[in-house]
Amino acid sequence: MNNRINSYFEKTVPIIEQNLEKYLTNKNDNGLSNVMKYSLLSGGKRLRPIFTLESYKLFSNGATIEKALPYACALEMIHTYSLIHDDLPCMDNDEFRRGMPTNHMVFGEAQALLAGDTLLTYAFEIIATNNLASFESRVRAVEILSKYAGFSGMAGGQMIDLDSSNNISSLDELFKMHSLKTSGLIKAALVLGYVASCDKLDNLIIKDLEKIADNIGISFQIRDDILDETSNLAILGKKTGSDSKNGKATALKFLTINEAEAVIDNLTNEAILLLEKYYTNDKNDCMLIELAKYLINREK
Repeated sequence: MNNRINSYFEKTVPIIEQNLEKYLTNKNDNGLSNVMKYSLLSGGKRLRPIFTLESYKLFSNGATIEKALPYACALEMIHTYSLIHDDLPCMDNDEFRRGMPTNHMVFGEAQALLAGDTLLTYAFEIIATNNLASFESRVRAVEILSKYAGFSGMAGGQMIDLDSSNNISSLDELFKMHSLKTSGLIKAALVLGYVASCDKLDNLIIKDLEKIADNIGISFQIRDDILDETSNLAILGKKTGSDSKNGKATALKFLTINEAEAVIDNLTNEAILLLEKYYTNDKNDCMLIELAKYLINREK
């Protein structure tokens, strides 16, 4: 990680963490918030809320981020609920996440399921009560997050993934799954940032943001496939080799590692070219571009 990115994460991630914790503080819920906190506050790169905040800064000409923070936090709650459910025995049956026992290993399946359900529903309450944003913005934000977290996005991709060992027979089919499952929440992130910045939206900008997110998400997942084959528990914080063990289709079923790296480079460069359209001043000051470059070189 280069110094600029490292400094950026050190500055931005604590802001997101503090706001996430704020939403789960002083809740009289018979311990449910503690189960939610275990996964929500367990670390992670916070990439999706970061993408939301950076998109907002881009389209609001660098305004302070308070208006977009509730949208960013809501998105991270959706992401965390998906991880809790994804780790359950009925899904991927994983024992570790971010170097810690998964939620159901600590609290049991029933409480983990309930924590995920509550994070999902609470996310929309947070969007709906974002009084710094207009009514129009909040309605559109609910629509966007529902779309990209639901059957037109992450959940739809998860459905394909559940039976990917039998149904995916080509790279195009695999990328279609990634476009839903992985890119879905990145699309939500970039579009939510734009929605927070203004009420009058340009559909061409939304289309560009969706394409940028698609490329970044597919690249992100290919990198995950490579790391799952080449890394280890100590670095990743979760067991490796699980995809091949479970018979899941990955990019390495269709590509060599060198070919997969080339696809990552091509998709990322295409995303960067689209981003450069919107950074009309100093392209070297484009944090979204820096983040895209960071993702293709990450080690975990």
